[in-house]
Amino acid sequence: MKNKLVCLLVLTVILLSSCQNQGQQQAPPPPELPIIKAETMDVTTYSEYPTQLEGIVSSEIRAKVSGYITNVLVEEGAAVKKGEVLFELETRSLSGDASAARARVNAAQIEVEKLKPLVEKNIVSQNQLETAKAQLETAKSNLNSINANVSYASIQSPVDGFVGTINYRDGALINPSDMLPLTRVVKTNKVFSYFSVNEKDYLNMLTKFNQNLKEKEDLISSFPEVILIMSNGQEYQNKGKITSISSQVNRQTGTVRFRATFDNSNSLLKDGLTGKIKIPIYTEDAIVIPRISTFSRQGKEFVFKLNESDSTVTEKAIEVVRADPYFVIKSGVNKGEKIVGRGVNKIKNNDKIKPVSSTMDSIVNSFDKVFK
Repeated sequence: MKNKLVCLLVLTVILLSSCQNQGQQQAPPPPELPIIKAETMDVTTYSEYPTQLEGIVSSEIRAKVSGYITNVLVEEGAAVKKGEVLFELETRSLSGDASAARARVNAAQIEVEKLKPLVEKNIVSQNQLETAKAQLETAKSNLNSINANVSYASIQSPVDGFVGTINYRDGALINPSDMLPLTRVVKTNKVFSYFSVNEKDYLNMLTKFNQNLKEKEDLISSFPEVILIMSNGQEYQNKGKITSISSQVNRQTGTVRFRATFDNSNSLLKDGLTGKIKIPIYTEDAIVIPRISTFSRQGKEFVFKLNESDSTVTEKAIEVVRADPYFVIKSGVNKGEKIVGRGVNKIKNNDKIKPVSSTMDSIVNSFDKVFK
């Protein structure tokens, strides 16, 4: 019995020793990760704003009188000249009113001519003649008003340009108060890009682009050329120029309205298109780190800083501006501080690592190769 107990104890010791050795063998070594220093360089970052485009002329075509459309004389997209007739309205009722008004003018004219000799002979008073003349002028004014309405039945283009969408066709009854215009005539050899800049960005622009600002025009002229990113994600071939900045801040949105102008002689851009405006901002000696050296959580960016005393890492929140393939550091990392260059997804806060000195260029180049 005693021998059996001794054997059991020996086996237990052997098993415990084996499990301990196996646990020690399973413990992984610290990961070997590249360490880089935050550096400074001259970079260009971009502020982006959603925009909508308008032709330099964008005129709504509306009727001045009510009536049924009898003729649509243009097609969508057609080039038209100022004064060209676009639509014709039914004018029979107006023509009848005009005939009646002319008859009243003639009757009033006859009455005036009849009273003139009577006044000279003192048969009637001068007041009667003046009254007749006043009635004649009223009749003429009424006729002129009706004739104007008749002319309004031929709806003309107020500007040179191109016809947009035609919202009403032959037979449609239209009114001056209709929600939709008949169409729109636009001129798009140049286009306006309207976008809104929040108060903070606007004040930063005042500081960045014109530190000795005296006149609003000084700020406009100091802006660099801007870039239009079209809705398909492609960059428009011509750069634009800021040509107008509102003198007021919108109280509801807290934004300032900007306008950029783009040459559109190739007719690629159309009235109503949307996109993004990118304003380039050049910064000297900016602190930068590769984007691959960061990770995101809850909308914020983080890096792992190296604690050289014990080779552990500490996560640090940073404020950045994107400048591919870098992030420009606004706060959180100082020049020369060491961070994990690549592999931030393999570690967590306070982990111990095996640091390997590396360069920013090598990290950026490896990032480019992954995404090519």
